Amino acid sequence: MPLIRLAADDRTFPCEAGDTVLRAALRSGVGMSYSCNTGACGNCRFELVDGEVEHLRADPPAWTDKDRARNRYLGCQAAPRGDCTVKFREDPAAVPKIAPRRRRGALLGRTDLSRDFAEFAIRVDGDPAFLPGQYALVSVPGVEGPRVYSMCNLPGEDGVWRFQIRHVPGGAATGVLFGDLAAGTDLLLDGPYGLAHLRPEAPRDLVLIAGGSGLSPMASIARGALAEPALAGRSIHVFFGGRSPADARVAGFLADLAPGRLRLVTAVSDPDHGEEWSGPTGFVHEVVDAEMGDGLRDHEVYFAGPPAMAVAVQKAMHARGVPQAQIHFDEFY
Repeated sequence: MPLIRLAADDRTFPCEAGDTVLRAALRSGVGMSYSCNTGACGNCRFELVDGEVEHLRADPPAWTDKDRARNRYLGCQAAPRGDCTVKFREDPAAVPKIAPRRRRGALLGRTDLSRDFAEFAIRVDGDPAFLPGQYALVSVPGVEGPRVYSMCNLPGEDGVWRFQIRHVPGGAATGVLFGDLAAGTDLLLDGPYGLAHLRPEAPRDLVLIAGGSGLSPMASIARGALAEPALAGRSIHVFFGGRSPADARVAGFLADLAPGRLRLVTAVSDPDHGEEWSGPTGFVHEVVDAEMGDGLRDHEVYFAGPPAMAVAVQKAMHARGVPQAQIHFDEFY
């Protein structure tokens, strides 16, 4: 088993077969910065001082020509070929509160929520703990490489992790998941991961913003906030955006979680789909900005969704002067 040495102080940690520098670091309690875990954000970039590594993805989006020239790699993609020495700036905030681990799971079933959206229940081996808003890497049978899916429930559900997933047209993994994958099918999972989890210590009301499959982690955070004694009395404003009225109605279940304390606003960006729609129209970040205004500065803001939405939400929050420390998201770009 390769040993990874930290150039700063000669500490070492093991890397199991098939693991990456990032995941091995997190399993050992080393705070290596990260976000997406798929090679897209670049937060886990490190310098290889000695030894040899190989990227699981030959050309991940965040790996640049400048990185190659400077012997820098992405921790979430770099698998060591032997002992190696690495250099990166440790991030105390990245030290996992719950150490991620690889585990087996069994598909319990699928519940369709709309024409292209469903909730999948998977019973996992070992300790099922995770923090509301976190995600897992799920390996789907016959599909190369794991996919990132966020849990939508809370961990105290008899070892079951639930994922709300949108069927992506042409998507290899969702094609299998939404196909004839039978209950009882064995799956491999790795987690929990993610830094955009619920902060129960934050003394502010919550704003949760979601689009598409970003609904899943926001549902988990909403449930976590309602169950957290430290947040008793805090208001929760949930904004969900969809293209059509049918898309937007997927989030309707949230309105029943805590009427009077949790407020759900659904928005449609393209209402002309032959269905009546009396709710807000426009992109979800525009609806949030119009409804909350400068009051956003007094809230803890969590969001998840497609890359374009995530960028737009960040710009909107910064324009309103929301402190960066109150904005929580994982960068799935």
